[in-house]
Amino acid sequence: ELRDLPREVFAADPTSVCQAPNTEVLYRCRKCRRALFRSSSVLPHTEGGGPAAFAHKRVTESAQLCSDGREKCTSYFTEPVQWMEPALLGVMEGQLLCPKCTAKLGSFSWRGEQCSCGRWVTPAFQIHKSRVDEARTLPLGNCQAAET
Repeated sequence: ELRDLPREVFAADPTSVCQAPNTEVLYRCRKCRRALFRSSSVLPHTEGGGPAAFAHKRVTESAQLCSDGREKCTSYFTEPVQWMEPALLGVMEGQLLCPKCTAKLGSFSWRGEQCSCGRWVTPAFQIHKSRVDEARTLPLGNCQAAET
């Protein structure tokens, strides 16, 4: 059982870290605007086989032919962030809720989850793109902590 994880496993919570001006994107909860993670915490993965990877779910042939140019990946897979720690300890999978407003952001599974593009990601800390907003930082004269 996972009862205690080393601090090095977790990415820093963006609300507690002072960020120097750069091109890094900050992702915020769409409901309450709380900073959740930075673009450096997003784990890239190669695109999977698309609908063919979901054959066990009996995807219809018409759905396989539908290629309207939409982005295949509908979620961000991130490294675990400090605010996730209470939800992760002692369980193998569960929901990821905003630490401020408790809105559902996504889910996690130490066993892994399948991305909407068909790729299997292990372990998976999945945040739905529709639940967060991108906030690009502007260079400021002095360094200030992000709002909570």
